[in-house]
Amino acid sequence: MDRPVHPSRRDFLKMAPFAALGAASAEAAPDPRGLLGARTQTATPARPTGSRPVWDLTTEPVQKVRVGIIGLNRGRAHVNSCVALPWVEVKALCDIKEDVAKAQAEAVRKRTGKSPDLYVGSEDAWEKLVARDDIDVVYVATPWEWHKPMAVRAMELGKHAFVEVNCGITVKECWELVDASEKYGRHCPILENCAYGEEELFVRRMAAEGLFGDLKHAEGAYIHDQRGTAPDSTFFRPQRDWRRKYHTLIDGNPYPTHAIGPLATYLGLGRGDVMTRAVSVSSPEIGLSQLREKTGADRTRTAGERFTCGDMNTTLIKTALGRSIVIQHDNTSPRPYSRINALCGTEATFFGYPARLAIDSGNRHPLLDPNEKRNSHAWTYEGDRLKKFMQANPHPLVKLAGEDARKVGGHGGMDHLMNFRFLDCIRRGLTPDMTVYDAAAWSCLLEVSHLSVTSGSMPVEIPDFTRGGWKTLPPLPLIT
Repeated sequence: MDRPVHPSRRDFLKMAPFAALGAASAEAAPDPRGLLGARTQTATPARPTGSRPVWDLTTEPVQKVRVGIIGLNRGRAHVNSCVALPWVEVKALCDIKEDVAKAQAEAVRKRTGKSPDLYVGSEDAWEKLVARDDIDVVYVATPWEWHKPMAVRAMELGKHAFVEVNCGITVKECWELVDASEKYGRHCPILENCAYGEEELFVRRMAAEGLFGDLKHAEGAYIHDQRGTAPDSTFFRPQRDWRRKYHTLIDGNPYPTHAIGPLATYLGLGRGDVMTRAVSVSSPEIGLSQLREKTGADRTRTAGERFTCGDMNTTLIKTALGRSIVIQHDNTSPRPYSRINALCGTEATFFGYPARLAIDSGNRHPLLDPNEKRNSHAWTYEGDRLKKFMQANPHPLVKLAGEDARKVGGHGGMDHLMNFRFLDCIRRGLTPDMTVYDAAAWSCLLEVSHLSVTSGSMPVEIPDFTRGGWKTLPPLPLIT
């Protein structure tokens, strides 16, 4: 088997996906229609011979799930979850920084009595981890440009790949993930923790059980002021260089999955409906440029960076059933954190941040009090009243593992609920809630939004990574 060629962190701007994005940005103004024709796949490619769909892939159950984790910044949360599950064993850890890997190895030893093997010190060290024959799942929690090559290689060598957001940078990379999962028969779920918050799981249950009636519209966002305070700006720390670079490469939504992930689970996207096209607009880029001046960030290191990503991006998405979705991204404005998390149906509407639920006066759902007086112009449940309603009607996963998740922590417990669910599916040989098709559809919005913005906000087709399978796939059960 030939040794794969992988990107160098020092030279990742020269990678083909980035070169393509840069070219798209440069060419968009003079020839937007030519750009779209050249850069998007309007036709669904045929499934390669010998491959088969993985939306119902089952595997041999295992008594103990053996994992390896690559990237121990974000990966620390996954280490924390894994050591809290007695039927999971952390076999190996990998990070380019040896001190970081040793610290996490010690955390594993203290909790389990066993020390994982370490792979450190070089950009290729991870290849030895994925080549082991005693690992079932590889977590990929590295900078984004490494996600696709690491995941594909892991699947090629017989491992399931659990991939952090974004799973792929371009539409092409997303197709490569799908093709690898189908070729090698390995799961490749996206580690979208926001879909596993207790609020999001509550909305998912209510939508599945018909409280909202017919679903017609949803809104989500990643509104997160990450500027920090002078002189220590989060954006300009050296360890954030890789992520800040994306603001010099695209003008769209660089981080779409926290917004679209929960909404997709409510709407059943990929199973009965699918995203078909998107229109995206961006505000001017002001925030990062001003922040560099205000904080006195290391101008020698960052002076050559020209930021192109608009501060606020808004992307409007249409689905095959005609439903509408709005997602937004802004991480440089003085604004409280919000993912909006809105779902609108014919019988009820939910909005998050803060959470509130309006129920139509004629809604007779069995979970509701039939004698309750309701006004559709007012929130039926909010504050403590909504909290009590949510606690009385939790998602089954919260009933099963919510208490442990709150103890383990990780974004309020959502990290552990996600890891528990995915790892339990591998243990029992089941298909995880989120498959490679979700990973691809949600992640591809990075490039799709960029292509729309840079073409004068023209509509851009969103590929159907299920290759038509969404038309007949039944909805997922709340929990298997």
